[in-house]
Amino acid sequence: MAYLILIRHGQSTYNLENRFTGNVDVGLTSLGEDEAHLAGRKIIKYNFEAAFTSSLKRAQQTLRIILEEINQITTPVIKNAALDERMYGSLQGLNKAETAQKYGEAQVELWRRSFDIRPPDGESLEDTFNRVVPYFKSEIEPLLKKGKNLLIVAHGNSLRALMMYLENIDVKDIPNLNVPTGVPRVYIMDMNLNVLKMTYL
Repeated sequence: MAYLILIRHGQSTYNLENRFTGNVDVGLTSLGEDEAHLAGRKIIKYNFEAAFTSSLKRAQQTLRIILEEINQITTPVIKNAALDERMYGSLQGLNKAETAQKYGEAQVELWRRSFDIRPPDGESLEDTFNRVVPYFKSEIEPLLKKGKNLLIVAHGNSLRALMMYLENIDVKDIPNLNVPTGVPRVYIMDMNLNVLKMTYL
């Protein structure tokens, strides 16, 4: 049996300003730091053999705070761009409300929530899935099969893609899937990676 815990980074400066962030490398707000501390306190009973995060500092900062909070700062940390947030192309940095006024609420909702529709010059969730899941299969699944407990701190859309895979979520249901910041999602798996239990803490 192995534990896998997924955590979306705490609130970022662009989250606070209601901007499309994508792979713009912004940091955490003070609330985001608080969310990271709280996430750590929620998982303090777990011991991790390794932790994975993206190449972006908001996820790395969140992970560092969590590992400090649970007194596991010596845990090996693997950083990889495969876990980065989806790239929002020419929408990056734009205010979401102003963008909805320009293009219409329905169009912006499709860009944000659908599986296979790309924003202008950006990635769809499908594109994100096609980099996140192969990385997970090659680098993370072998460790879980050995019974190692792992932590992944990443982003809303990279985690949505991973949750699709782990939970067999259908494409038609993915628009309704939202990943809250700083809330641990725990998966208990057997050695064949069947999910025995999953829950938010």
